[in-house]
Amino acid sequence: MTRMRIALVAAAAAASLALAGCAGGGGTATEEATEEPAPTFEAGTTMAELSEAGTITVGTKFDQPLFGLVGPSGVPEGFDVEIAKIIASELGISEDNIEWTETVSANREPFIENGQVDIVVATYTINDKRKEVVSFAGPYYMAGQSILVLADNDDIESEEDLVGQPVCSVTGSTPAAKLAEIGAQPVLTDTYTNCLEPLRSGQVVAVSTDNVILAGLAAQNEGEFKVVGEPFTEEPYGIGLAKDDTEFRMWINDVLEAAYEDGRYEEAWDATAGTVLPFVEPPAVDRY
Repeated sequence: MTRMRIALVAAAAAASLALAGCAGGGGTATEEATEEPAPTFEAGTTMAELSEAGTITVGTKFDQPLFGLVGPSGVPEGFDVEIAKIIASELGISEDNIEWTETVSANREPFIENGQVDIVVATYTINDKRKEVVSFAGPYYMAGQSILVLADNDDIESEEDLVGQPVCSVTGSTPAAKLAEIGAQPVLTDTYTNCLEPLRSGQVVAVSTDNVILAGLAAQNEGEFKVVGEPFTEEPYGIGLAKDDTEFRMWINDVLEAAYEDGRYEEAWDATAGTVLPFVEPPAVDRY
């Protein structure tokens, strides 16, 4: 959508009050609308196609407090959502023209491969297996796998205490794979919010995923749960896009780096996840 800036041009005329019979001069203000040039991109690139279309389809989580959560407005809110808005704005696309599509851990790659979304910004860990079928810009945040337990549970303090225990996570996620690797018994579902009732009922002893996701769940259910232990993995969050679309990937990396420098990244953090979690400097993007 074309962005407008309004320039106020003030003109004033003054006459000497000492002259008899003359009225005092007055000033007038006129609004002069000038169009900001639309961004231009090389023909045939994904950037040019999206910019010309004036819309972008973004896959994100709808159940992740602080990162991507659909609230009363019906529109997702959170840090991932704000990152997507920054990318869209650099294409000349307003947030009103972003089409949000819910992506859960298991369908992120298929949605990208099938063209159902243009990008995925959804607490999406970059790893080599996923890079075989999709590309990643970023990372834009470094999370780490941790553990959520009932607030009165003092028996679980680290990943070592999960060995042989039923622990809830999400199908197709890197945390689920890590649980199996360390010898826990993964109990899998489609979203992390669906792990909370099994935790309440004792069907599982813990929920395990990235620390930022768990912090959001704990904040949303104050007094019920707590995050324990230190993160035991590194989870670089990236922006998923079509495999081998190198120009688009590099362009998104440029946008991320610009947002780091001009303060938009930190503003997005402070307005969302930063209400619960401390700010940390973003990791360097990987221009593989």
